[in-house]
Amino acid sequence: MLDHFGVKCHRPEVTVPFYEQCLAPLGIVVIKRQPQLQAVTLQHPDMPIRFWIGEGDPEWKANAGMLRLHLAFRADSTVAVDAFYEIGMRLGAKDNGPPGFRRPTSYEAFMFDPEGNNIEAIWQTERPFPSGSV
Repeated sequence: MLDHFGVKCHRPEVTVPFYEQCLAPLGIVVIKRQPQLQAVTLQHPDMPIRFWIGEGDPEWKANAGMLRLHLAFRADSTVAVDAFYEIGMRLGAKDNGPPGFRRPTSYEAFMFDPEGNNIEAIWQTERPFPSGSV
Protein backbone atom coordinates (compact mmCIF):
# COMPACT_ATOMS: atom_id res chain seq x y z
CA MET A 1 0.00 0.00 0.00
CA LEU A 2 2.64 2.59 1.00
CA ASP A 3 6.01 3.10 -0.64
CA HIS A 4 7.34 5.61 1.90
CA PHE A 5 6.25 8.32 4.30
CA GLY A 6 7.94 11.31 5.88
CA VAL A 7 7.64 13.24 9.10
CA LYS A 8 9.04 16.74 9.52
CA CYS A 9 10.02 17.72 13.04
CA HIS A 10 10.76 20.83 15.07
CA ARG A 11 13.68 19.39 17.03
CA PRO A 12 15.50 16.91 14.79
CA GLU A 13 18.47 16.82 17.16
CA VAL A 14 16.15 15.12 19.69
CA THR A 15 13.51 13.44 17.53
CA VAL A 16 15.73 11.75 14.92
CA PRO A 17 17.93 9.91 17.48
CA PHE A 18 14.77 9.06 19.44
CA TYR A 19 13.35 7.20 16.43
CA GLU A 20 16.67 5.58 15.54
CA GLN A 21 16.91 4.07 19.02
CA CYS A 22 13.22 3.18 19.56
CA LEU A 23 12.83 1.50 16.17
CA ALA A 24 16.07 -0.54 16.37
CA PRO A 25 14.47 -3.34 18.48
CA LEU A 26 11.83 -3.64 15.74
CA GLY A 27 14.56 -4.24 13.14
CA ILE A 28 14.00 -0.81 11.57
CA VAL A 29 17.38 0.76 10.86
CA VAL A 30 18.91 3.79 9.18
CA ILE A 31 19.63 3.19 5.51
CA LYS A 32 20.49 6.78 4.57
CA ARG A 33 21.58 9.94 6.37
CA GLN A 34 21.03 13.48 5.09
CA PRO A 35 23.04 15.73 7.44
CA GLN A 36 22.12 18.89 5.53
CA LEU A 37 18.46 18.23 6.46
CA GLN A 38 19.22 16.69 9.86
CA ALA A 39 17.33 13.69 8.48
CA VAL A 40 17.48 9.93 8.15
CA THR A 41 15.64 7.31 6.14
CA LEU A 42 14.80 4.13 8.02
CA GLN A 43 13.63 0.76 6.77
CA HIS A 44 13.12 -2.82 7.92
CA PRO A 45 15.22 -5.09 5.67
CA ASP A 46 12.22 -7.36 5.00
CA MET A 47 9.77 -4.56 4.21
CA PRO A 48 9.63 -2.25 1.17
CA ILE A 49 8.24 0.79 3.02
CA ARG A 50 10.70 3.53 3.98
CA PHE A 51 10.31 6.14 6.73
CA TRP A 52 11.98 9.56 6.37
CA ILE A 53 12.26 11.87 9.37
CA GLY A 54 14.05 15.19 9.56
CA GLU A 55 13.91 18.93 9.99
CA GLY A 56 11.11 20.89 8.43
CA ASP A 57 11.94 23.95 6.36
CA PRO A 58 11.44 27.44 7.92
CA GLU A 59 8.01 27.97 6.35
CA TRP A 60 6.80 24.61 7.63
CA LYS A 61 8.19 25.27 11.11
CA ALA A 62 6.37 28.60 11.27
CA ASN A 63 3.02 26.88 10.66
CA ALA A 64 3.65 23.45 12.19
CA GLY A 65 2.23 22.01 15.34
CA MET A 66 -1.39 21.73 14.26
CA LEU A 67 -1.24 18.14 13.06
CA ARG A 68 -0.48 15.15 15.27
CA LEU A 69 0.11 11.75 13.73
CA HIS A 70 -0.50 8.22 14.88
CA LEU A 71 2.19 5.88 13.57
CA ALA A 72 2.11 2.13 14.24
CA PHE A 73 5.26 0.09 13.65
CA ARG A 74 5.14 -3.69 13.27
CA ALA A 75 7.08 -5.83 15.71
CA ASP A 76 8.06 -9.46 15.35
CA SER A 77 7.61 -10.30 19.05
CA THR A 78 6.30 -9.04 22.37
CA VAL A 79 9.93 -8.65 23.46
CA ALA A 80 10.50 -6.14 20.63
CA VAL A 81 7.38 -4.19 21.68
CA ASP A 82 8.65 -4.07 25.26
CA ALA A 83 12.10 -2.85 24.15
CA PHE A 84 10.56 -0.15 21.92
CA TYR A 85 8.55 1.16 24.87
CA GLU A 86 11.38 0.92 27.43
CA ILE A 87 13.81 2.81 25.18
CA GLY A 88 11.22 5.49 24.43
CA MET A 89 10.44 6.01 28.11
CA ARG A 90 14.16 6.22 28.90
CA LEU A 91 14.54 8.89 26.17
CA GLY A 92 11.75 11.04 27.60
CA ALA A 93 8.65 9.90 25.72
CA LYS A 94 5.30 10.29 27.45
CA ASP A 95 3.35 7.14 28.18
CA ASN A 96 0.15 6.62 26.20
CA GLY A 97 -0.41 2.94 27.07
CA PRO A 98 2.19 0.49 28.42
CA PRO A 99 2.92 -2.82 26.69
CA GLY A 100 0.14 -5.36 26.90
CA PHE A 101 -2.52 -7.30 25.03
CA ARG A 102 -5.25 -4.98 23.77
CA ARG A 103 -7.13 -7.95 22.31
CA PRO A 104 -6.22 -11.65 22.27
CA THR A 105 -4.20 -11.41 19.05
CA SER A 106 -2.55 -8.00 19.48
CA TYR A 107 0.21 -6.92 21.88
CA GLU A 108 0.87 -3.17 21.74
CA ALA A 109 2.62 -0.24 23.43
CA PHE A 110 1.89 3.46 22.91
CA MET A 111 3.82 6.66 23.67
CA PHE A 112 4.03 10.26 22.58
CA ASP A 113 7.29 11.08 20.78
CA PRO A 114 9.22 14.34 21.41
CA GLU A 115 7.03 16.08 18.80
CA GLY A 116 3.75 14.95 20.39
CA ASN A 117 2.91 12.23 17.87
CA ASN A 118 1.23 9.07 19.16
CA ILE A 119 3.50 6.17 18.20
CA GLU A 120 2.91 2.49 18.68
CA ALA A 121 4.70 -0.83 18.37
CA ILE A 122 2.37 -3.73 17.60
CA TRP A 123 2.80 -7.49 17.42
CA GLN A 124 -0.15 -9.32 15.89
CA THR A 125 -0.75 -13.04 15.55
CA GLU A 126 -3.42 -12.62 12.87
CA ARG A 127 -1.05 -10.59 10.64
CA PRO A 128 2.43 -12.06 11.16
CA PHE A 129 5.58 -10.83 9.48
CA PRO A 130 6.11 -12.12 5.93
CA SER A 131 7.84 -15.50 5.71
CA GLY A 132 11.59 -15.28 5.82
CA SER A 133 11.63 -12.33 8.20
CA VAL A 134 13.07 -12.44 11.66
